Amino acid sequence: MRLLVIEDEPDIAHALAKGLRQRGYAVDVAYDGERGCMLAEVNDYDLVVLDLNLPGLDGLEVCRRLRALRPALLILMLTARSKPDERVAGLELGADDYLVKPFYFAELVARIGALLRRDLRGREPLLCYADLKLDPVARVVWRGNQRLSLTGKEFGILEYLMRHQGEVVSQETLLEHVWDSQANPFTNTVRVHINSLRRKLGDVAEAPRYIETVVGQGYRLGPLSAPSEEKA
Repeated sequence: MRLLVIEDEPDIAHALAKGLRQRGYAVDVAYDGERGCMLAEVNDYDLVVLDLNLPGLDGLEVCRRLRALRPALLILMLTARSKPDERVAGLELGADDYLVKPFYFAELVARIGALLRRDLRGREPLLCYADLKLDPVARVVWRGNQRLSLTGKEFGILEYLMRHQGEVVSQETLLEHVWDSQANPFTNTVRVHINSLRRKLGDVAEAPRYIETVVGQGYRLGPLSAPSEEKA
């Protein structure tokens, strides 16, 4: 899951980004509304954490623009304003939830999780390929009857590949959707995580059962022979 934090106070923005990354999210940060709108236009975010009190372009206007730009984008608004009519205005402009400052970080994480789970239930509830099953809401993966223990990045890679079965997905695309804008496009981190994921899947790059390497282009999940179709 990739999140965007739009917060003009650097200490708060950095703390939020660090805490959310530790929980497995890819996080980008914008310190003003204009930059936030620009990032949302060029990147595919799952959720935006939006401060209401921004310099220049106010959070309410940012909310309106984001909702017009991406109608399905989840928006969690942060506000230090105590007046109910201001919070109502944010909700009426398209915010999905709000949290009043100061707040406990654990509550922010819980609200983000609740919004994402609610959204995912409206999508395909269970992703399947061959004997693999991935539950995006519960964030669990099974191979046959075996539950696999994946890291957050491994889970994100597999989920993205399963949502794009049959498509060749480049390293740059995986960096964009599973990591964040700070990821180095020249790093080998995607290959390292792919290799680790393959080991946990019992996969072999030279004779793939699940993830195929398309030389010079990227990776693909299917169309491949399902494990049950292999000859003994």
